[in-house]
Formats: sequence, structure tokens, C-alpha cells
Amino acid sequence: MISRRNIRVKVMQLLYIMDAYGDEKGISNPVTELQKSFDKTRELFVYLIYFLTEVARYAETDSRLRGNRHLPSEADLNVNTKLAGNLLLWQILESPSFVKAVEDDMPEKYINRDLLKKIYTHLAETSEYHLYINENSRNPQSEKEIIKFIFANLMLPNEDFIEHIEELFNNWDDDGEMMEQLMFSYLQKPISYSLNQMVPDDKWQFAKSLLVTTFNKKTYLQDLIKPKLINWDSERIATLDLIILQMGIAEFLYFETIPTKVTINEYIDLAKDYSTPQSGHFVNGVLDNVQKDLTAAEKINKIEYKSK
Repeated sequence: MISRRNIRVKVMQLLYIMDAYGDEKGISNPVTELQKSFDKTRELFVYLIYFLTEVARYAETDSRLRGNRHLPSEADLNVNTKLAGNLLLWQILESPSFVKAVEDDMPEKYINRDLLKKIYTHLAETSEYHLYINENSRNPQSEKEIIKFIFANLMLPNEDFIEHIEELFNNWDDDGEMMEQLMFSYLQKPISYSLNQMVPDDKWQFAKSLLVTTFNKKTYLQDLIKPKLINWDSERIATLDLIILQMGIAEFLYFETIPTKVTINEYIDLAKDYSTPQSGHFVNGVLDNVQKDLTAAEKINKIEYKSK
């Protein structure tokens, strides 16, 4: 589920923390710290999925609560519970991976029932919801769209919900953007994902190697970068940009199946998204120049990747 871009971001963030705080942060084993970071990401993702399913299932709860009133109105007795039987919802709920994740993480411990009710109430007032419940049949596309709508339009923009998430997960600031991408991918076909192994073995190997190689080869990588900084004000170069450059050059030299063009484009995008407004241009220029020098010196040896 985790993409290589997500992995690069995680490695970049950890290298930045190690550079900024050094021994103060007490990171004696970077690989273990990286694993903890991925574990936090998984826990956050599981909770988001769980909260989403609880919003959808609240239709039944609402019906039961209103029907049990002392003098229920006609509206109380006729709450539409179509959403609680949503096809995508039950694909998730019956997925062995989700069942196991809920058993292990116990996200129900953290659920805010008042917030859950508020989001469901807001949902029940939307035109999208009324269009959905008034469809006589269960259209697979409509079933997906209403679940996506809850997440994208009612959960993510809700300040109370984000505050709730931030209180529970201190990695939200780092992982928020990734969560949106992962959720939409997951909702396409939840049964195909393993929530217990969000980082497959091949990608975990890539993550470890990128972290360890960039960290261990730091001095050598910096020596390759320094000659390219002549036309740049070294005092104004962001630390994060230098880390991004080191990671990119490490990929040039030590990751033989990743084309240099792919590497350059990936790190330009990271610089644009996570560093200064000028960082994309800066990273592009330096990586391009270093890549040309290394290629001329025959130090870059790439092979075509063939999947087994």
C-alpha cells in the first residue's frame, strides 16, 4: 500500500530529525525508528478506516435510538438505514485484514461518539446522502461514492475531527497527505490490501537500504554536492534540500534498478512539496549536474528491472 514516494518522505523526515537533533533525539538505531514510524502510519490508517465505517453504520444506531423514544414520531420510525448495508462498507467489515487490524489495534477505545454522531447528522442533511438513499437499487459506483464522500467531504474538512486525530496521533502532520492517497486507493478494492503489512518486504528493503545508505555515505555524498554549490548562497540552502540531494545521489549510485530520470523527478517533487519555493529548481540543477558527472565517470550503473 505504501508507495516509494511515501517511503522517500519517511526516510527524508527521519534523516532530517537525526541531522537537526543529533544525539539529543536518542536515535541509536535508525532502522528501528523507521519501523516505528511505519507502525504509527498503519495505526493511524486503521483508525481512519474504523471511524469511517462507524459513521456509515451509525444509520442503524440512529434508527434504534429514535425508535426507542418515549413518543417516536413518524420520521423517527422511518429512518432510512440503507447506508448501513452499503456493499463497500461490508467488503471492509468482512475483510480478514480489517478484522485482524481492529482486533490488534482496538480502535474502538479511541472513538469519540459525540463527534461520530455530529458527522453522521451532517451527512444525513446533505443532498448527496438523499440522492443515495433514494436510489432503489444498489449501484456499485454509488456505493463507493457515498463512502468516499463521507471521508473526503465530511471527515477531512472537519476541524473537530482533525483536532481529534491530532490528539490521538502525533504523526498526523507528517502523514495526513499520505492518508488521503492511501484511503482512496484502499476504497477501490479493500479486500486486496493487507493492513497488517502496509509495507511489503520489497519496499521495506528499499526503505531500509535508502536510510542506511544515505546515512552511512553522508560524507561521500556531501563531497559530491559541494562543488555544485559555487553559484548558490550556501548559508541560504535549506538543510532539508541537502538531505534530499544526498538521498537522490545515493539512488544514482547504489540503487541500480531505479532510472536516474525517475530519481530526479521524485526528489524535485519532494523539494517542492516539503521545502522552500526555490527548492525544486535548486534540487533539479544540482542533481542534474551531479548525475552528468557521475555518468561521465562511469560511476552510475543501472540495470533494467525485471519482475519475477
